[in-house]
Amino acid sequence: MEHLWAPWRKAYFERDSSAIDHLFEIIAQSSDDEKNFVLTRGKTTFSLLNRYPYNTAHCMVVPYRIIKSITELTDTEMLECFHTLNRLCKSIQKLFSPHGFNVGLNVGAAAGAGIESHLHWHLVPRWKNDTNFITTIGNTRVHPDDLPTVYRLLREDLSKDFIAQEEIK
Repeated sequence: MEHLWAPWRKAYFERDSSAIDHLFEIIAQSSDDEKNFVLTRGKTTFSLLNRYPYNTAHCMVVPYRIIKSITELTDTEMLECFHTLNRLCKSIQKLFSPHGFNVGLNVGAAAGAGIESHLHWHLVPRWKNDTNFITTIGNTRVHPDDLPTVYRLLREDLSKDFIAQEEIK
């Protein structure tokens, strides 16, 4: 049997589980966007790379306000969340050329929410055949890009998009 070593995953298993419920609050209040892989910051939401991604460029969009359900979103929050998802999709498509996307949110632990105290969307780029025997049998994911590189590429592209939008206003 072959082994793929992924020592950075150790942090996932050793993390303080009591801090997980407040993770997005902590990141939202932090000014160290690079450390936290924060890609965009809006008036009501922010986006970031998932530190434990299913695929390359797996992002999340999170309202700043702490809410558990989609029914609690204001119209402004909904619009900004979907606008951010749209911007991320365009940038990921341009940079990584995925064949599709999974976009979703899990509301409540029964639905699979890992952080059920703070609503957030997942945006997962998908490529044909990105799930193969190693994922199915070996319960292992192989990523062709590292998080810092993906972060840098997305952040640069998204900042150009932001500048272009500001010039239009």
